[in-house]
Amino acid sequence: MTNETKMMMRVVAALFLLASSLCVSSFAQAPLAPQSKPMSSHAPFEAGDCKICHQNADPKNPGPVAATGVALCSGCHEDFTAIMARPHVHRVARKNCMSCHNPHNAKNPKLLTEEASLTCTKECHDDIGKAADAAKVKHKAVFAGAKCTGCHNPHASSVAKLLVAQPSELCLSCHNVDTLVGVDGKKLQNTKSWLAKNPDWHAPVQSKDCGACHVPHGGDHFRLLKEDYPKEFYAPYNPRAYALCFSCHQEKAYSTAKTTTLTGFRDGELNLHFLHLQQSGRGRTCRACHEVHASTQKHHIREGVPYGAAGWVLKLNFKTTATGGSCAKTCHQEKAYSNKTPG
Repeated sequence: MTNETKMMMRVVAALFLLASSLCVSSFAQAPLAPQSKPMSSHAPFEAGDCKICHQNADPKNPGPVAATGVALCSGCHEDFTAIMARPHVHRVARKNCMSCHNPHNAKNPKLLTEEASLTCTKECHDDIGKAADAAKVKHKAVFAGAKCTGCHNPHASSVAKLLVAQPSELCLSCHNVDTLVGVDGKKLQNTKSWLAKNPDWHAPVQSKDCGACHVPHGGDHFRLLKEDYPKEFYAPYNPRAYALCFSCHQEKAYSTAKTTTLTGFRDGELNLHFLHLQQSGRGRTCRACHEVHASTQKHHIREGVPYGAAGWVLKLNFKTTATGGSCAKTCHQEKAYSNKTPG
């Protein structure tokens, strides 16, 4: 045996002894340095009961851990057996609890190795973290309170994407008060109350999929919308400005001057959507006549719309008829239309 080989063997032996003498293994993380002040500490470690997890009881020589991965923790945390049986399991949680937790002590609550949101975004979900930080429109839920765990269960869930509840239930658990304001300082709708009072729901709301129109982590559009949607009462017509609406609705139904098939909102063959949207510089946007979430009337027609900075509500006074309808004392005097013959 050469001297080089003997030296290598001594190095390997020394490393093995070092690993076995520490209260740490390849499946665990070392405790904080003695001078550090932990925020949370594991009770067995505090009590010096190393044998709960390790081969030996001696804190100076605990030896290797008695089991690996989740099996090591589930001997005490038996409630997690049922949690991990849920249909949607976090891959990291299935593999090793120590991916996120220090089994000895930590500077964060719940023995987390990093601050709660950094635990998610620093190593694994960095794309979401970067997108949320760079978003022009922030979602407060991502940066305040429980942050990631306010919406997601970090271990397992009965709902896809590890959500703690179905998407619409989750959103309405926050959007159920009259005191929420957006990043622009404007008051947000109490959506839960609004839906309860207005039975005619927009199709995405009927499907209980808020994500059909909104991005939950942050985005670049008004009100966390996925695509452009005019927030003004008046706007010049530009198809790109209605990208959100046209992801479901046919654009030509609003840019075709005359039709007998594309829309029921027409006077004879005169397309009244075209008439309202296409006025130069004063085109009425969707919000001028329609509610986006729900209404008491069909076609999501509004009772009234806030007009101007003072918030005065302009009543539409819309009435439906067998072949059309009418509006009275709104932007104009009463006008009726019929999609059978011109009014």
